[in-house]
Amino acid sequence: MLCFPNAKINIGLNVISRRSDGFHNIETVFCPIGLTDILEFVPLPGLPPGKSAFTNTGILVEGADNNNLCMKAYHLLSGDFELPAVDVHLHKIIPLGAGLGGGSSDGAFMLKYLNMQFSLGLNDEQLCDYASHLGSDCAFFIRNRPLFGYERGNTFKEVPAFPENLEIIVINPGIHIGTAEAYAGVRLGKPANALEELIRMPVEKWRDAVLNDFEESIFLRHLDIGAIKNRFYQSGAVYASMSGSGSSVYGLFKGKAPDLMDQFPGYFYWSGPLL
Repeated sequence: MLCFPNAKINIGLNVISRRSDGFHNIETVFCPIGLTDILEFVPLPGLPPGKSAFTNTGILVEGADNNNLCMKAYHLLSGDFELPAVDVHLHKIIPLGAGLGGGSSDGAFMLKYLNMQFSLGLNDEQLCDYASHLGSDCAFFIRNRPLFGYERGNTFKEVPAFPENLEIIVINPGIHIGTAEAYAGVRLGKPANALEELIRMPVEKWRDAVLNDFEESIFLRHLDIGAIKNRFYQSGAVYASMSGSGSSVYGLFKGKAPDLMDQFPGYFYWSGPLL
């Protein structure tokens, strides 16, 4: 079974409050983009059920194989179903820890495609429940369409359709932003204007209204990240933002996006239609 787990961007991100379980209540709009990893698994005949092997090419996923979200997804389902042994290969293209949800997408796609391949009969609600045990934004990739996410980011509402002529550029400068660092600079609280309503405005009006709460403190500590956002606006973007807690920054353009690759040597760069 071969699949292509895609990245996401966050359009707006408000950190509302700290939860009793140690997570945070957030509000954001998740949007899938066409940047993908490549994930394949095949049955391993002769090995007992619940066993698996994992290999990785492309960007190296550090740590023990069983800590990879693909393998966590496999073992999560194998606790409830007698899954055949599988050989899993992940070719990693989406930058790690970049605010693009690559690891979460890998885990969610593993759940979805195990369900399909082995006819487990799980519906989207059940798959979302499993995905929520892997990580807060994993459940989004089960549905994998633009959605307003709230609570831990694993509860969703529909959003209006976006314009069809938007193209996106995503740039990652390779700066690692740890979770503790990202949340240390955030001021908790409900925004004056609800993101769920702001997202209904024309894209051209998002610039001063649709905000990512992580940006203010991260841009102060990492000037290069803020500079990418400024360069997008100088190049004609109708909206630009950091995605998640960074360090990836994206720009949305009406019509054909400019080629800015030469302006960001050494940075990860990807461009394509928004949807």
